[in-house]
Amino acid sequence: MATSAQSTRLSLPLWRETYAAPMAPTLRAEMRARGWDDVDVVFVTGDAYVDHPSFAMAIIARVLEAAGFRVAMLSQPDWHSCEPWRQFGKPRLFFAISAGNMDSLINHYTANKKVRNDDAYSPGGRIGLRPDRATLPYCHRAREAFPGVPIIAGGVEASLRRLAHFDYWSETVRRSILLDAKADLVVYGMGEKTIVDIARRLADGKSVRDLRDLRGVAYALGANESDSLRFALAGNPKDANSSSAKPQAESPILLPSSEEVKADKLAFAEATRVIHINTNPYNARILVQYHERQAVVVNPPALPICEKEMDQIYDLPYTRRPHPSYKEPIPAYEMIKDSVTLMRGCFGGCTFCSITAHQGRVIQSRSQESVLKEVRKMAADPEFPGVVSDIGGPTANMYQMRCSRPEVEAKCKRLSCVHPTICKLLGTDHGPLVELMRRARNEPGIRKVLVASGIRMDLAQLSPEYMEELTAHHVGGHLKVAPEHTDTHVLGLMKKPVNNNFERFAHGFREGSKKAGKPKQYIVPYYIASHPGSDLHAMIDLAVFLKRNGYRPDQVQDFIPAPFDIATALYWTGIDPFTKQEVYVAKGLKDRKMQRALMQFFKPENWFTVREALIQAGRQDLIGNGCDCLIPAQPPKEAIEARRKRANDHDHYHTVANPAVGEKPGERGAGPVKGYRPGRKSQQRRKRGRGPKS
Repeated sequence: MATSAQSTRLSLPLWRETYAAPMAPTLRAEMRARGWDDVDVVFVTGDAYVDHPSFAMAIIARVLEAAGFRVAMLSQPDWHSCEPWRQFGKPRLFFAISAGNMDSLINHYTANKKVRNDDAYSPGGRIGLRPDRATLPYCHRAREAFPGVPIIAGGVEASLRRLAHFDYWSETVRRSILLDAKADLVVYGMGEKTIVDIARRLADGKSVRDLRDLRGVAYALGANESDSLRFALAGNPKDANSSSAKPQAESPILLPSSEEVKADKLAFAEATRVIHINTNPYNARILVQYHERQAVVVNPPALPICEKEMDQIYDLPYTRRPHPSYKEPIPAYEMIKDSVTLMRGCFGGCTFCSITAHQGRVIQSRSQESVLKEVRKMAADPEFPGVVSDIGGPTANMYQMRCSRPEVEAKCKRLSCVHPTICKLLGTDHGPLVELMRRARNEPGIRKVLVASGIRMDLAQLSPEYMEELTAHHVGGHLKVAPEHTDTHVLGLMKKPVNNNFERFAHGFREGSKKAGKPKQYIVPYYIASHPGSDLHAMIDLAVFLKRNGYRPDQVQDFIPAPFDIATALYWTGIDPFTKQEVYVAKGLKDRKMQRALMQFFKPENWFTVREALIQAGRQDLIGNGCDCLIPAQPPKEAIEARRKRANDHDHYHTVANPAVGEKPGERGAGPVKGYRPGRKSQQRRKRGRGPKS
């Protein structure tokens, strides 16, 4: 039987003895030190092991441990052999497989499909510590190491690839990850309750087949079972929106098959529509998609967890530290180590964002006492600087916001509670959040509590009290917001508010900052280049808006079509899944480069690209010395030097290799994986006359 963490505690140094319990063993020796001969679950992750509640592997390990199960952590294993999977012996229950907090391909490659210089979830930011499509080799090695042990895949990568999906990196529609990974189940969404249910059932002697009734799971049927299901569905066809549909358990929805969505973009768009209107856990139905003869079945999402359950998860004894074996800092941890999560979920429904698809639209919040308990734990740490770097979540100001009519929420299929307008039934009271922010900053040992999560601007403007509190006490010099674009058509495709909403918020922020005696606080707006619907004319209008308002974005986000997102269906098909209208898509590298350069028109090295874009769009009026002109008539010296340097560097575009056909992962023709601009920082320092660091 599994033993509780309390009965096998190890001594922990300093403050952690009071607040934390041992981390999961990462080596066989650590397992032995816990007094264990075996483990129930081996959790395999593509991230470095950080025992902090912002990291999924920490939450899952702690939740299983609290339920009485022994968990070992296999972090960033060498996937070229199955030997690392054998080091803890045969797990008694199952392997839990996750690529990490991010999709591995988004983690590895830029929007232009170039190898990134760093990996924020690896020690030292080093690249190459996890494979492309990490879920696949991790599952294969688990199967090779111990045939017959159940394999449960989860995390963002598996969750958003549970059905046939467009894969940007190969420019193809790929089949469900279940079939390629050969996993027994995919747990999609936030899986704490589901993973504990799985462990308990398997511990009670149940088989993997006995898990198929669980919410929040996807599984593949064998050929004979698939044929039987096809026959049953053929006798009871139901439309996804039919008001006469039987209860979900009796009326699965048959999606266009994998072969259909691969061959027909209209079928892909329709499948996307049906999938997304069946994401409300209160009314979603079972989805079935055939891949040749084999059916993939997706059960309705797991029900939202209540406040008490949220508290139980976040009150677990995390050390809030990386595993002590790491000698190098882990960038993602350094960024979030002093942050506090208030809630999960997002009802914004932005079409380019995977948060809603993964965490759900229903906001699940912690109690104030649970949050303050965590703040006190942080304050007791002698290494804590006294500043909470962020108090928020996917969106900073959705704490405790829910539909005010549960009976309506149970039937609603709206994809966003705030677009095109804020639903009149949505509870938008910022009072509980304002009270919590005040209490947190007044805790002993706390000097400041900042808000670094994105602000939902349309909601914030409904509460003058929240705006006043925010500007007076919770901004560390600048505040990140995400208007994303200025073009009304593009914003509609994104499910974002129109641009004057951002302008009103910016005005209110400036006035609030002045009133608080902090006139130098400023807003950092984030925008996306090359989103579906955005053409050169839309980007030029955005550039003019940026110039008129004095915004100079240091960072530009290029649109990346992540699996499962509605915006990805727009990108791949050029069709709006809900209206079936055609949508412009910038797919060519040249077009994408021009859109990106327009957002940073002020950089001399972008002069030639911006000029080409303006000429192509017939906007030569923006070249010269006029008030709205984006670039001067003649190229600055820096622009000529940058173009010469690019020519000498032979910085050619490489496509991404396809490991499925035997190619080595990475860029074709790019040589060893070193990042696409190695040595960049030292070169800049020499150019500025500072020299490299000693």
